[in-house]
Amino acid sequence: MLNTLDSSQAPAYPEIIQGGMGAGVSNWRLANAVAKQGQIGVVSGIALDTILLRRLQLGDPGGHMRRALKAFPYPEMLKPIMEKWYIEGGKGEDEPYKFKPMPTVDMLREDEELLIVANFVEVYLAKEGHSGMVGLNLLEKIQLPTMPSLFGAMLAGVDVVCMGGGIPMGIPGALDKMAQLEPVEMKLHVETTDRSQVFTSAFHPGTHISAGQNPLKRPLFFAVISSDILAKTLMKKASGKVDGFVIENYSAGGHNAPPRRGDEYTERDICSVAKVAALGVPFWLAGGCASPERLNLKR
Repeated sequence: MLNTLDSSQAPAYPEIIQGGMGAGVSNWRLANAVAKQGQIGVVSGIALDTILLRRLQLGDPGGHMRRALKAFPYPEMLKPIMEKWYIEGGKGEDEPYKFKPMPTVDMLREDEELLIVANFVEVYLAKEGHSGMVGLNLLEKIQLPTMPSLFGAMLAGVDVVCMGGGIPMGIPGALDKMAQLEPVEMKLHVETTDRSQVFTSAFHPGTHISAGQNPLKRPLFFAVISSDILAKTLMKKASGKVDGFVIENYSAGGHNAPPRRGDEYTERDICSVAKVAALGVPFWLAGGCASPERLNLKR
């Protein structure tokens, strides 16, 4: 992703954000390598609890998970995870993985803590050995794991949170509150014929940490958008500060917005970069730069 905002318009940030939602692909190794080059390395936050459990069931080759777990500030959370999921030497080649239950609205404490620990581990390893910037990439439409995931990443000192796949109106304010260790509540998008019903998911950092925990760093929030109208809306109506945007062209594929009209993308689906630039915050371009010639790093 290439930053196209002139340095005179906003604070200086790295030109490149390495990102992606590929579970276990945009991982700590890739983000760490990118951050060491002076850019922003971003880990995918999708299913990190399941990914951690699989690594532990494989015996944690290289010992990376256990190294990060030793740095986790609340070791009492770790014992049940290790006892239940870690297999010394790894599971047999023909043995299936053990699975955890899917997340629910009223999440069990142990499931919240698994998400907290897993996101801490991924961000901790991504930040290890350098002073560069590391981010976490989440999807608005995958809501139930979001708050514990954010909190675990913040315990590890995550620098940036990126979120698309929906309209993340409530995330900036949630980051503000969690940085101060305050309880947060998130509105859930539930399909129902009764539009008067409102569904929410609550998370309280104080449930999992000691009373002496200092406030955490509030990470920057970059919204992933495909419309300049959405950018303006987020700047005006989001629950807290939006620090930047990732403008995703429809050629990115995956979870990008559908065409505004019909089944094909048209000029109406192209975000106005000039209008986003006029908002005065940093932005990056994503999607469609699949060759060295198109991603001209020496411009």
